[in-house]
Amino acid sequence: MLSALNQRHAQLLAILLPAALLGGAYISQYVFGLFPCEMCWWQRYPHFAALALGLISLAVPPRRLWVALAALAIIASGLIGAFHAGVEYDWWDGITACTTPIGEGGGNAMDAIMNAPIIRCDVAPWTLMGISLAGYNFLISTFGGLAILWLLGRKTPA
Repeated sequence: MLSALNQRHAQLLAILLPAALLGGAYISQYVFGLFPCEMCWWQRYPHFAALALGLISLAVPPRRLWVALAALAIIASGLIGAFHAGVEYDWWDGITACTTPIGEGGGNAMDAIMNAPIIRCDVAPWTLMGISLAGYNFLISTFGGLAILWLLGRKTPA
């Protein structure tokens, strides 16, 4: 039998984790001036969905389903963060225009500079211990989402 306490903890984590990560993203943007690139926005969208799903779980049954969907959305954000971190660390190329190096495509270098995005996806604007914000999103979201799923699947001891 699923422990009501485990389900409650999973539900709280499914609400607090995306709220905290979105709050941190907006604080870094509006207080510290670290404006998001396109891939940063991609990481926020699943957190918006997870927060909505977590809040829905407070009122609409089956609560466990809504919490599990929130956990999957949180993990999706983490996976996008992993991809973004790989682009920042030059492990692979990004798939957006905000990662196009200047001078690529054989055009005029001045045109490339003038048309380059203001916030580039392939440059980490901030790191802590060599890990970018996208890298931290990967770590926190992936392990947080897995913890929620673990709590939902955990049975009470007999």
